[in-house]
Amino acid sequence: MASELKVVAPVTEKIHFAIGISHVGHVLTAESSSGICAVYLGKSPKDMMASLQQQFSAATCVDGGKGVKSTLSKVIDQIHNPQKRFDFRLDQRGTLFQQQVWQALCDIPSGSTVSYSDIAEKLQNPGAVRAIASACGANNIAVIVPCHRVIRKDGSLSGYRWGVEIKQALLRRERMTLTK
Repeated sequence: MASELKVVAPVTEKIHFAIGISHVGHVLTAESSSGICAVYLGKSPKDMMASLQQQFSAATCVDGGKGVKSTLSKVIDQIHNPQKRFDFRLDQRGTLFQQQVWQALCDIPSGSTVSYSDIAEKLQNPGAVRAIASACGANNIAVIVPCHRVIRKDGSLSGYRWGVEIKQALLRRERMTLTK
């Protein structure tokens, strides 16, 4: 009896995205079927879309749909009103170490900053300062996973994937809303 070989085509993941504007510039929010997988900040929607396609190269990126515009509106609202917190479902992809760092970032209160060394101590891994900086740089979900709240031990601003000017603007807005 001959056996049959059944070929199954791979299912391509769909990433739905929407782009809006905030006081820090353009905001791209993207969602997979599991939750928000990207929030990018920047000046060029075209560059942000190219970054999204590069990050999720095996997926099909689709403009709009599946409630992503509503999610974008909430993300922009959170940028403008950082004390307001939404309960977003996240699809944050990374190593176990990166996940631990990103969780530690989510524990930093709005209006506060911590150093890379502080996070290393919290994770009981004092030698991992550079790895923590790399994990911050690999964070695809700006603002919701607040890597902008991490600074150097001397108090100066360090680099930021979306630009130091945007980092300054986010921190300034957070401090302003604390004093209101």
